[in-house]
Amino acid sequence: MTRPPTSKVSVDVLTLRYNPEQRIVEIGVSPRENEPFADQLALPGVVLWEGERLADAAKRAVKTKLGTDLLSHGQLTVFDEPARDPRGFTLSVAMWGVGEDLGDTALWYPLDEIPDLAFDHNRIVEECRPLLVERLWHNIPFTQALTGPAFPVSAAVAITRSLTGTPPDRGNLNRKLASMKGLDVSHKKVVLGRGRPGTLWEWRSPLM
Repeated sequence: MTRPPTSKVSVDVLTLRYNPEQRIVEIGVSPRENEPFADQLALPGVVLWEGERLADAAKRAVKTKLGTDLLSHGQLTVFDEPARDPRGFTLSVAMWGVGEDLGDTALWYPLDEIPDLAFDHNRIVEECRPLLVERLWHNIPFTQALTGPAFPVSAAVAITRSLTGTPPDRGNLNRKLASMKGLDVSHKKVVLGRGRPGTLWEWRSPLM
């Protein structure tokens, strides 16, 4: 069903996924179909419909622009620079999301290798990155969506390094993992390089 948009409010989503093969967190973008900035890469975003919840708009943006469903999502901050959109003044509500299924239209980049994006989307990513770091290992839905139901310590290190830009202190990271509610050391072991067994962490409950 098509509904009229509200005036001057958009929702832009920093959509993340953990790539276990590359051992890095990536962010999804796609080419814009329309002017302004036609064919230029951008974060998935939509204009908010009248009466639409922000979470529903975020899901719609990611589904239509990246072809991806959201496993989890949340609000980050608002950008209100008057000249951020050449069509006129708009507010951008920045949301985080973690993709569940990989769409065919999405292009995925490490946070340190993001190309030039439309509008002020590079600034949005830059200013929201510390907010994502704050949520890692503190916000359970965000963290669990990135790690999956079970993960080795090596994945925790890689995810932390990807978001912060620097390798974590292993001792501090292990203490954070041990302090998280609903996260336990699994009785299973994961095989690391040269056949060495490693610790596997496992969430007690599936992501809601």
